[in-house]
Amino acid sequence: MGLVLHSTSAAVFEHLTGASRGHVTWMMRDQLWLWLNARGQIFCAGDAPEDQPCIARVSRHQGQYRLTALAGPLWVNRIPATQTVLHHGDTVEFGEHGPISRFRIFDERQPAQVSLGLILGDARSYLRSSRRPVPQRIARAGAAVLRRVVLETRVLFRLGVLAALTLLTFLVWAQYRTDRTLRARIDSGALQVDSMAGALAQARQQAIAPKDLAALRADLAQHSSATASRLNTLEAQAQSGPQVIGAARMAVAFLQGAYGLRHRDTGQMLRMVSGPDGQPRHLPNGQPLLSLAGTGPVAEVQFNGTGFVLAGRDLIVTNRHVARPWEQDDAMALGSDQLEPVMIRFLAYLPGQGAPLDVTVHRLSEAADLAVLVADGDLPEGLPLAPQAPRLGSEVIVMGYPTGLSALLAQAGSGFIDQLKRAGDTGFFDIARELARAGRIAPLSSQGIIAQITETTVVYDAETTRGGSGGPVLDRAGRVVAVNTAILPEFGGSNLGVPVSLIQALLEP
Repeated sequence: MGLVLHSTSAAVFEHLTGASRGHVTWMMRDQLWLWLNARGQIFCAGDAPEDQPCIARVSRHQGQYRLTALAGPLWVNRIPATQTVLHHGDTVEFGEHGPISRFRIFDERQPAQVSLGLILGDARSYLRSSRRPVPQRIARAGAAVLRRVVLETRVLFRLGVLAALTLLTFLVWAQYRTDRTLRARIDSGALQVDSMAGALAQARQQAIAPKDLAALRADLAQHSSATASRLNTLEAQAQSGPQVIGAARMAVAFLQGAYGLRHRDTGQMLRMVSGPDGQPRHLPNGQPLLSLAGTGPVAEVQFNGTGFVLAGRDLIVTNRHVARPWEQDDAMALGSDQLEPVMIRFLAYLPGQGAPLDVTVHRLSEAADLAVLVADGDLPEGLPLAPQAPRLGSEVIVMGYPTGLSALLAQAGSGFIDQLKRAGDTGFFDIARELARAGRIAPLSSQGIIAQITETTVVYDAETTRGGSGGPVLDRAGRVVAVNTAILPEFGGSNLGVPVSLIQALLEP
């Protein structure tokens, strides 16, 4: 209904609760009388009715609106009031049974348009003032906000809300499509293939080529001298050091292996894709192109680590992440419906033995970074386990093959490197095979101090690095107190080991 206002301002009560909820009462005269019926519904007139007791009167004078209580209590902004000047936005409660209403003044400063802030303000006032149970209050306030946004706001605002909802719907749909695509890539093994290609590209950059051997020879000779100096220092510090190292070295194995991806149903291995010239093809980012239908060699990710023979058990102990190296790669470990990671080769080289032993996983720990391997062949006398954890501050000796082939080449000397250079045998498995034939497989050793012990971790400062994972941590009696598992270079070269108690738990039947 259209209204013609004879003033430059207008006022309105917007009823938020009760039987009048959703309705408004306009003040179209200089004086307005208000009363309630039996249902608490509010009515108004320009003159006082003769048959109805009025609850309040609102008068307008020089732009001010004054509210006067006539019968029963009134509250303005939750404060009892008998007579007060109303301001824009005030909340008025008309008695115990009347509505809670918002008073608004519309003029040049307050245009007669409803904003989202006003709607939310009304909902907040209703939530604070209503005497209904909280769930009903919340439901009614939410419904009122939705209704008023749809019916009372400006057209441009409604179009903006519609555009925002459309954009939100599109974003939800796009996220759903992305999730489906990701799930499809996981199911198809695409993420595994990408991860495999990245690992192969990184291995290609780190591979030792014949042209690198000349520079490697000088660097490794220097590294070998440093290693010898450290061992000499160890011998000088304690008489038991050389004996412990000498007795234990034959039981410390250099582990070397490779894994790939295999189709679960057909058994096909993921292979390199070869070009017309027979050479592997590569993507623009430098990663090799891989496919189950490829005609090139099997795509294999190579790795190395350390293990040690366990006394009286004919078993080799190492880290789980050495026995299952693909579990370090989330995309590879996630698996798919089509592709599964499998071990292609897993070898153990022991000092004094000219050929490697094939090893397989016997047992994996679910509680710690531990694995037990079995070897296809005879093993030397192993290392005993300590009956209990070491003491804080006690000395330990860590043995292993840190930096892998690089450390072994350093110990082999410049003559052996020259021999490899002439023969051109610089493949990952070729170098290890030649080192074993030449009797050049031997672990490195370092000494440290126990800094912390918990039920799951032993912390010590012995020097080691990548490739030393799975090596034994020995006490001064040559007994295993932990299995080396990780390095913490940010904490002064500290290393972590799995305590002997968890090794014993894994070996229990």
